[in-house]
Amino acid sequence: MHTQSKFRLLVIRLGAMGDILHALPAVTALRLAHPAWVIDWVVEPRWRALFTAEDSLGRTTSCPLLNRLLFAPTKDWRAAPFSQKAHHEIKLLRRTLRSGEYDAVLDLQGAIRSAVIGYMAGCRRRIGEDQPRERAARLFFTERVPTHGAHVNEQDLELASAVAGDELAPAKPLLPTDPAAEAWADQLLSPSPTQLAVVINPGAGWGAKRWPVERYAVVAQGLIDRGLRILVNAGPREEPLADAISQATKGAATPLHCSLEQLIALTRRASLVVAGDTGPLHLACALERPVVGIYGPTDPSRNGPFGTRFKVLRSPESRRDHTRHPEPESGLLTIQPEDVLLAASELLVPESTR
Repeated sequence: MHTQSKFRLLVIRLGAMGDILHALPAVTALRLAHPAWVIDWVVEPRWRALFTAEDSLGRTTSCPLLNRLLFAPTKDWRAAPFSQKAHHEIKLLRRTLRSGEYDAVLDLQGAIRSAVIGYMAGCRRRIGEDQPRERAARLFFTERVPTHGAHVNEQDLELASAVAGDELAPAKPLLPTDPAAEAWADQLLSPSPTQLAVVINPGAGWGAKRWPVERYAVVAQGLIDRGLRILVNAGPREEPLADAISQATKGAATPLHCSLEQLIALTRRASLVVAGDTGPLHLACALERPVVGIYGPTDPSRNGPFGTRFKVLRSPESRRDHTRHPEPESGLLTIQPEDVLLAASELLVPESTR
């Protein structure tokens, strides 16, 4: 067990949104167990709103979880690997990492790019999963931790425990509160403050995980008919999905084109979130909001809702497959709107009356 008060840890989890949210409870557990530690995190810039910390310009805000947030725009680097901008940013990140003088690097991504960033830090102790998602990443780890938990949240907690040398207790993730976004959410809901709001997220990372938008529209109308307010979140390039649901409900469902800060604030106020295996579903779990998860080729025992009240719908025909097929997986198509509406009704009943 590490007892030194100034133990310095670098966490690497670059993205995506859901994966960062899976990792947050483990790092929160580390912070609660070792409040004096220095904990820095490397992430893609687009996910900074999931944290509150020092930005790339050195501006600091209150952050109970991290000491510093460091940015690695790896997607931009891959798009233009030989550009002067990429060269400058990589060189700057390496210098910053070396100056951190870390005692350990915790790679919660298990990819080549995260492993290389960990190696750039010049730290002798680099910890990762024994069977990472990209097997070659383990060549960069000096400590390879076998994990036994079924869910990725549990696996990340095992890795965090290996850093500390003691068994960590699960912890509720710490998420930031943005005052402007909170005010925006209050204003959005102010016309009917007592009406229960349901957030629907019809998008997904790739087509095989995406339940048909026409079925989401049926679910939206069914919930509207029950007196609920429906807000349809649209991620980048998903605006047509939200607009289609709004049109199908004759404008009763409201499309949301909001920032991540605003989505966090609104999700805090949601009575229910309905989504597939996406970042917004895992955000709702992190904020302990009830969720209906509509699953196909991804395995909910590993990537499903965690830490909240939930219902998962998945066909027995579905098999785990992360191939990025453009069309919905066949098992996913066996799930009908009435199945989702029934699950939603069960979750919308307050626990005190169940």
